[in-house]
Amino acid sequence: MRTIAVLNQKGGVGKTTTVANVAAALALNAQRVLVMDLDPQAHLTIHLGADRDAGGGAYDVLVRDVPLSEAVREVRPNLWLLGANIDLVGAESELVSVVGREIILREAMESVRERFDYVLIDCPPSLGLLSLNALAAVREVFIPLLPHFLALQGLGKLLETITLVNRRVNPHLKISGILLCMYDKRTTLSGEVRTDVETFLREARCTQMPWADAQVIPVCIRRNIKLAEAPSYGKTIFEYEPDCNGAIDYLGVAKFVHTQMGTGGVWTLDRPDASGHKADKPDAAADRSSAAGAVTTAENAPTAAVTQPPDPPPEAQAAVNDVAAESASKGPERTDSPPSDGPAAGPAEDKAPPDTSAQTKDSGLPAQTSAGAPLQEEAKSPAPQAPAPSPRPGGSAPKTYTEVGPAATASEAQPQPSNPTPDKIELADKEPATGEGESSPSPTESGMPPAAGRIEIRELPAPAPTPALEEDPR
Repeated sequence: MRTIAVLNQKGGVGKTTTVANVAAALALNAQRVLVMDLDPQAHLTIHLGADRDAGGGAYDVLVRDVPLSEAVREVRPNLWLLGANIDLVGAESELVSVVGREIILREAMESVRERFDYVLIDCPPSLGLLSLNALAAVREVFIPLLPHFLALQGLGKLLETITLVNRRVNPHLKISGILLCMYDKRTTLSGEVRTDVETFLREARCTQMPWADAQVIPVCIRRNIKLAEAPSYGKTIFEYEPDCNGAIDYLGVAKFVHTQMGTGGVWTLDRPDASGHKADKPDAAADRSSAAGAVTTAENAPTAAVTQPPDPPPEAQAAVNDVAAESASKGPERTDSPPSDGPAAGPAEDKAPPDTSAQTKDSGLPAQTSAGAPLQEEAKSPAPQAPAPSPRPGGSAPKTYTEVGPAATASEAQPQPSNPTPDKIELADKEPATGEGESSPSPTESGMPPAAGRIEIRELPAPAPTPALEEDPR
């Protein structure tokens, strides 16, 4: 039976976390493990999900002489716990007059020496009677250490205490390993602290010091928030988050302790599953054969049939042909007119221009063709007088338009000014309407925007002279 005390008089260095998770990993590896909580705060008891108010535990063993085999309880498969409670605070004062009070725990452990493979003791953050009982009962000491400067200062005092116990109480006591917790390899300080500790231990080789054979455990415990969350659920890290860095690190520490330190046992646990139980190691040869059968090479892979798109129905094909024929009959598109956002208008023979007279009358705008020129109709009868529109908000009278015949000039189609300061915008060219065979002026040259169904006319804030328009050279 290997007996190990996890000790450091500095608090918050990872003693309880180390005991709980290393013991859990050893138990998952089919080792019979007993953990003892000698801290009155009972953090190890809480970490393993046990009830700290149940009474008994370490206090009964130290003060009331209860056999250790009756005080322990099994909390996991292959894992037993000697719990703690607040009563341990008064244990030191109650044992002050007892002869041999520092070896009470060692005598109690003799009755269970053949029952367990490992005994791990979580010591309180002090060097009092409880820690002294732990040092007197074990043969090995693990020291969790933070990679900080002040942690090195406290390590010196701890080594003096262990040396004193080794000389007077327990001559078999020795320091086996130093475990760096909350390690961050990205910082220079962590590397410097580790180098200093390794140098110190190297200089103690071949001496009679209790740490002559000590070594820095090569697996460092990285910072991991999951290690801090697991105790609140009463679970070990292998039960709470088996895939996190904390679980990987403590599994490596347990494997190193079991195989490389001490007698060198056999390690069969590779990785625990999410439930915290031992995961079966897959056969490597079976994995390779299954992978070879699952992967199909390019040489023996069957050729996939090329899927042809289905033929369109006859009605859709006929519609496509009609559209293509209509596009071919239109000829090339004119380049002197700006592009229109709407669909292109067909020839006059195929499609008549839409009647926009009603829309023009409602909106007060001149009717236009699809090319942007004013719509002209034959004057078969006098044009009816348009109804007077409602007054404008600005006080200016609206513009009126008169429908003209084919021989009328553009000046007759211009709006009749009813205001001495009309809007500065021309709606038609000043030249006579073009006859057949002549090209119409482009909307840009005539001062009109491109045809888009409706034309928005905006009033200008102040009259400005209209620049002279150049005649179309064509």
